[in-house]
Amino acid sequence: MRVLLIGANGYLGRFVADRLLADPAVQLTALGRGDDADVRFDLASGSPGALTRFLDAVHPGVVINCAGATRGGARELTRHNTVAVATVCEALRRSGCGARLVQIGCGAEYGPSQPGSSTAEDAVPRPGGPYGVSKLAATELVLGSGLDAVVLRVFSPTGPGTPAGSPLGRLAEALRRAMQSGDGELKLGGLGVQRDFIDVRDVARAVHAASLSAAQGVINIGSGRAVRLRDAAAVLARVAGYGGALHELDGPPGPMRPTIGHPRSEPDHAAPVAYPYPDGCGSWQQADVRTARDRLGWRPRINLEESLADIWMEAACRI
Repeated sequence: MRVLLIGANGYLGRFVADRLLADPAVQLTALGRGDDADVRFDLASGSPGALTRFLDAVHPGVVINCAGATRGGARELTRHNTVAVATVCEALRRSGCGARLVQIGCGAEYGPSQPGSSTAEDAVPRPGGPYGVSKLAATELVLGSGLDAVVLRVFSPTGPGTPAGSPLGRLAEALRRAMQSGDGELKLGGLGVQRDFIDVRDVARAVHAASLSAAQGVINIGSGRAVRLRDAAAVLARVAGYGGALHELDGPPGPMRPTIGHPRSEPDHAAPVAYPYPDGCGSWQQADVRTARDRLGWRPRINLEESLADIWMEAACRI
């Protein structure tokens, strides 16, 4: 099976590439903006005609799009998340390769949801920020393209390689600095949100399964369980062996709320570290993953503690 992977050097793309390369039946070609891609091509500025010529030459059976931007202004997000996907869809329509498209979407397309609920694929998307809007627009382009296509809406990916700018990446870096400097306490804010964390290696397995399946439409990829960020912080501190106190600063101004972990024993000197989660999804997000189970035969395998241990392993190497 010939597979064209777009965005192989990104956070998700690297693990998808590893998963595909482990399959002896897959012949993988990587397309991207970096020098180490098999083919250099910028989806945001390249023409559909140029991409069509390449598709006709390689003749892949599956095209997987892991490319995109998670940060930036509305214009940049639209170029890399929406215009780029329009280019892919148009090139596939023009090409004679007849390839199946696996598009990586995101949970931010749904926007805020009711606390305690699980979001299924038939929920009406109401993205709360420009990132979710740009990804939803891409999903609508794929669904309306007439192609053999599936969109995997990935919720909150985590695990090895987690970007330092992500909430869990920033938590790990704050712990690393505290341990390196010998700080006995760490103040953390913005920990009240609850997210559905899914290990990036489980995401790669889902992409592999989707490339082999006949499933179309939208399929959620998550753990099916919302975890409060403060609980993830406590687990991260435990796997890191941090013996200090974690002080939570969430909530309105006033007396400090109860600490997580050990009681505070030293005076308050450290400046607070805030960890906003600006994905436009409000305080709660949890995926209904029954469709992935039923149509892809996929279930998550890696628990959050293992993911956090891997995040810490990488952060500890910087000590």
